[in-house]
Amino acid sequence: MAEQLIKQNLPFIKILPSWAQELSYKYLSKTTNLYLIHGNIRDFLPHKMNEGEFIFAKIQEYISEVLFGNRDIIVYYDRSSGVSFCTEEMEHEYMLAMKSKFKNHDPEVFIDVDPTKAFYYLEQYFLSNINKNRRIVLIMDYAETIIPNSDIGRMSDEDRYCLVTLNRWSHDPVFTNGDISVLLLTENLADLAPRLVASPTTVKVNIPIPDVKVRQKFLEFLEKQEKLILGGRLTPERMANLTSGLNLLNLNQIASESYQEDKEINLEYLKERKKSIIENEAAGLLEFMETEYDLSMISGHNFVKRRFKDAARAIKQGRLDVLPMGYLIAGPVGTGKSFMVSAFTGEIGIPMVKLKNFRSKWQGVTESNLEKILNILKAMSPVGVMIDEADAFLGNRNQDGDSGTGNRIFAQIASFMGNTEYRGKIIWFLITCRPDLIPIDLKRQGRAEEHLALFYPDQPTELEELFYTLIKKLKLKVQKVNALDMLKKHKHNYSGADLESILIRAKFKAAMEGHVIITKEDLAQSIQDFIPPSYPYEIELQNLVAVLECTSREMIPKKFQNLERTKLVQEIKDLKLLIGERS
Repeated sequence: MAEQLIKQNLPFIKILPSWAQELSYKYLSKTTNLYLIHGNIRDFLPHKMNEGEFIFAKIQEYISEVLFGNRDIIVYYDRSSGVSFCTEEMEHEYMLAMKSKFKNHDPEVFIDVDPTKAFYYLEQYFLSNINKNRRIVLIMDYAETIIPNSDIGRMSDEDRYCLVTLNRWSHDPVFTNGDISVLLLTENLADLAPRLVASPTTVKVNIPIPDVKVRQKFLEFLEKQEKLILGGRLTPERMANLTSGLNLLNLNQIASESYQEDKEINLEYLKERKKSIIENEAAGLLEFMETEYDLSMISGHNFVKRRFKDAARAIKQGRLDVLPMGYLIAGPVGTGKSFMVSAFTGEIGIPMVKLKNFRSKWQGVTESNLEKILNILKAMSPVGVMIDEADAFLGNRNQDGDSGTGNRIFAQIASFMGNTEYRGKIIWFLITCRPDLIPIDLKRQGRAEEHLALFYPDQPTELEELFYTLIKKLKLKVQKVNALDMLKKHKHNYSGADLESILIRAKFKAAMEGHVIITKEDLAQSIQDFIPPSYPYEIELQNLVAVLECTSREMIPKKFQNLERTKLVQEIKDLKLLIGERS
């Protein structure tokens, strides 16, 4: 019977988007009746008409009109509006039936916002229609307010009632055989009660952020309605290619705002609006990385620079399939790891974002935040993702004291990072001065595959080159001096951060003395006065663990190249013991 229904509806199903096809196949199979629709549910959803034209509708309209054709009984429910119906005729029929069955009840209770009342009367109505061979669809929006993510013991009586009722409906053969379908709408599955999400009797259907083809069709639709003002040789096709990560609602917002301002959408306008919208959508969980620098501003680290330049060339040539899944970038503090990634951003034609703190003390919020981030990253691809202080940020599988949230989050991140479907589309950059603290799950092949390390200048020429590169980066005006001679007078092992601090101090001194150009005396006094922070054991430990991670001898400073691995491991253990750290 189910196969026959699918065959009959196949021509219609084939023109639906993939998520709607999945929903249709599950519905026609008659094996379940509870659906969790999640993801991009607040957007305009496209439907291809027979003439090749597209219509765009909100989800309730899409399900009611496109998928079910406004036939039989279609009911809506949410905590704000209570019970409502697709048409006035359906509502009138419902009210008549309920008034007849419950003569002494106030009619308002039949459409109450209280789910304990609404569900009871709806169930009575559904059961009374089962023998009439009618299809019934109940669409519940903001499902996270009805069955929120919470432990059973912390749930209110009302939440428990909703959870039990929906669980019962999901496997009740009377509902399945009687063609009664319940659709719960939510943006993030992590916001819902885990028991219902994990139930084998529920179907999870994800609505993705639209791809480039859908974005182009929508922009052409807006242009045809004369609601899209493009400038700077932008076309709907090019704008569609430049707006990965945005949904149709976002595109409509950009078009509407530019129309109201009577301002053309050019590349600069589009770039600023896209950045603002995605950062707002991510609720501060992602930050766009923008830089005016490229790899030419990096001094030393030649091996790492070559690797990144090769990767940039592959990206520009569209050879995303040859890129590593991710990079582990190690090295002691002050070596410019974050700046290296920032400079790489200036070399490539894809966006780079920085992952910010998504953890929360409130139950379910951390999982919800992570789900939102991963959905945005999938939609933005190709995209680079930088995680600074990755050893502290990502955690591990053995975290205690948070009811298992840390373990689940770690597992979800590790699984996502290792999904080869996103090779070259989502490139991870794990930055740390302690790669030994990053679990092997994340830095193995198939995740952060490429291990690169940055060290302090090893040769006098490297130190000199770094000094002048920093002058250029900071846009300083400096009197011609022999920087190497000045630095060699003080036997410090300078890091890039140390040299930058010296130059900023010299600039400050020059400003206080009323001149723009930094003089030899300004520099000399700043260098003489500067004392690098002293934590030799910690720095040595960071050097050694970075050496241990290196997969190429060329990256390793000469003084470490001849160290035997067993001796290296023992020195690391000794240093950890010395600074009071467990091995």
